[in-house]
Amino acid sequence: MNIPAPKQANVSFSKSGVVRGLHYQLPPKEQGKIVTVMKGRIIDVAVDIRKKSKSFGKYVQAELSDDNHYMLWIPPGFAHGFQALEDSTVLYFVTHNEYSPPHERCVNYTTIDWPIKNVIVSEKDAKCPPLERAEVFEDWG
Repeated sequence: MNIPAPKQANVSFSKSGVVRGLHYQLPPKEQGKIVTVMKGRIIDVAVDIRKKSKSFGKYVQAELSDDNHYMLWIPPGFAHGFQALEDSTVLYFVTHNEYSPPHERCVNYTTIDWPIKNVIVSEKDAKCPPLERAEVFEDWG
């Protein structure tokens, strides 16, 4: 697998139960992300939002922690989110393009069956549309 060099690094601090996402950027400012945990534990999720993909709408998830040192690669064409299973510090490297507010989109967090049912979510993320109404990658994959 050929993963592009990172363009920027971001750090996120979350309390247990917090859900962040599901975020992505549309072309031509699409992004890939490499995610790892510096402190704590999270469930990290990547949702296929490539309309023509056989796996459109399906997602993968992995537990990332400071104990297992796992990383998850989220390629362009996938929405990304996570839930903190305990107070956590998440580091993610963003490839391809820097943050571009006009290209930023999201899918509602309720697309995922999160392990902690009493989620804490930002007002902004709570307003994301369901996948059926989200603007997705039309000509990708």
